[in-house]
Amino acid sequence: MEMTDSQMIRDIKMGNVELFSELMRRYQRKILAFVYHMLKSSHLELMAEDLCSETFYKAFKSLHSFREVDASFSTWLYTIARNTVLSELRKQRSANVPLEESGVTPVAPIEVAPEQAILRTEKVELVREAINNLPEKQRSALILREYDQLDYQEIADILGQSVSSVKSLLFRARSSVKVQLEPYFYELTYEEYEGMKSK
Repeated sequence: MEMTDSQMIRDIKMGNVELFSELMRRYQRKILAFVYHMLKSSHLELMAEDLCSETFYKAFKSLHSFREVDASFSTWLYTIARNTVLSELRKQRSANVPLEESGVTPVAPIEVAPEQAILRTEKVELVREAINNLPEKQRSALILREYDQLDYQEIADILGQSVSSVKSLLFRARSSVKVQLEPYFYELTYEEYEGMKSK
């Protein structure tokens, strides 16, 4: 029978540090995807693997201070990942690396293509672009909810917000995505995007 996160963490704290690599394997893809999405709006996605590794390194170094009564391991890990990315973005800004300005980035109108597959791909790209234009907290909330399927309480813990604030962030994020897409696809709804994403 597979060990739970709690059992593994207890054993790691007792000295069985080899188990941490198994714990990493459980979450590596999710954390990498989250970090990648957070970096994409600043065109720094090439740093995703490094910051993912840094996240796990920080988690390992401070695992002794992790307490399950405060949060689940996955919530704690996402929080470390988000803080690691925000710290890197601040560093990049102070080094005067130009970051994409907030606001809507103009997207070239798409040409009419007969193939549905191409059109669908272009729609998904436009949705991703719209998500990248969101303010950081709205973007993080939307990624955690729609891509990682976390519940409101987990997202609230990661972002340091109340559940009602998270619901408000998600409402504003979804509304903004729809507004940004209207000039290109008046018929595209967020629900349609959800259907495409699951395919």
